[in-house]
Amino acid sequence: MVNFFSQSHTYDDNWATVALAFFLRYPNPFAAHVLSCDVIDRSFTSEGSLRTTRLILKRGNLPKWFPSGVVARSESWIIEESEVDSFGRRMTCTTRNLEHTKALRVIEQVTLRPLDDGRTLQTTEARFKSRFGWGLTKRIESYASSKFRSNIEKVFVSPGYLSRAQSSPRVTYAAPAPRRTHRINWDNLRHIRISSSRST
Repeated sequence: MVNFFSQSHTYDDNWATVALAFFLRYPNPFAAHVLSCDVIDRSFTSEGSLRTTRLILKRGNLPKWFPSGVVARSESWIIEESEVDSFGRRMTCTTRNLEHTKALRVIEQVTLRPLDDGRTLQTTEARFKSRFGWGLTKRIESYASSKFRSNIEKVFVSPGYLSRAQSSPRVTYAAPAPRRTHRINWDNLRHIRISSSRST
């Protein structure tokens, strides 16, 4: 069984501001579960769209009813793959977890597009799939969906979510990639095999 989540949110700000805010959303005091966020790849498509891959480390608290000792650590690496078409004014982003995928696999897709009145529509869809068994599959998926909704709402209401983008100078494609805010310990990632979800 798969648990689905879908939500739309309209920002009063224009597309360029919201798209920039999306990439500046971490670090964020309203998202304390995010420990680090690092750009590991950035390139252009033949059509001129900007593709970015980021590695995100998140921490979560397991519910009391979850069997102890099954998950060795509460932290999990997340891969985020985005594509920004500044000419067509559209941004798409896919995020998925790289660890604990048997207990729970989460795939999130976000789309940003401008509205005719100058505002911006964000559409978020997520799928939660557990293969844990022990009669806990449905409960795990429901719990994850509820936590996901809560975390998204915290970002939406965060006073700093858009203010940093509004005050930040606009970057151009000629600008260098942002400096990493955290240093990755690659020794912790040797057991993870990262494969792109993008089609070639």
